Amino acid sequence: MADKNILIIGGSSGIGAALVQLLSQDKNFHVYTLSRQQPNFLPLPNVNFITWDIRQVPTPELLYQLPEVFHGLVYLPGTINLKPFHRLTPADFREEWEVNVLGAVTALQAFLPHLKRSGAAAVVLFSSVAAQTGMSFHASTASAKAGVEGLAKALAAEWASLKIRVNVIAPSLTDTPLAGNLLATPEKREAANKRHPLGRTGTPSEIAALTKFLISEEAGWLTGQIIAQDGGLSALR
Repeated sequence: MADKNILIIGGSSGIGAALVQLLSQDKNFHVYTLSRQQPNFLPLPNVNFITWDIRQVPTPELLYQLPEVFHGLVYLPGTINLKPFHRLTPADFREEWEVNVLGAVTALQAFLPHLKRSGAAAVVLFSSVAAQTGMSFHASTASAKAGVEGLAKALAAEWASLKIRVNVIAPSLTDTPLAGNLLATPEKREAANKRHPLGRTGTPSEIAALTKFLISEEAGWLTGQIIAQDGGLSALR
């Protein structure tokens, strides 16, 4: 496999951190990661970190620090805001859409020229099991993640002629800092485990491994898919 430039947005913790570390072990990948905070695991071989907030349009100064070609883009920023619907405010919905959907739109519009120059690129976005499986207290999160899925389907169709593949991973509860409060005690962790047919929550390394596959040439005939990596929660009873 020829060398590939991969852009990871939100690679400082959780699944993003696991993905950066996984790709750093493969000399075929040159990783560029953008996030608000510098990861505590740097430096790593073949990894370049740049500070950027997803709420900002990429500046010429930012673009100057990046290569002109990207073979893969992974957008990882996400939110979990669990409240009864009557307690959710328009600001709550706006925040979740800003991070999950509009942040992805900003990044994809900014870096589309880089993806096109590769001749064959892959995009991976992240949804949630809650977008397809009705769950109480998930109204703002589920609606934003459903927006991500709709965006991905539309772009997969629009960009197929450009040889840019777009897929989505929809995990269930994964052991990351974002899910910290949901797994904060042994009792909460046991309850979360029991909700999944496989009897446990996911790990960042498992999600990272699937992400690596989706940006690889081995997944070259796979696009427009929402992949439920959720321990069987959405499909099994």
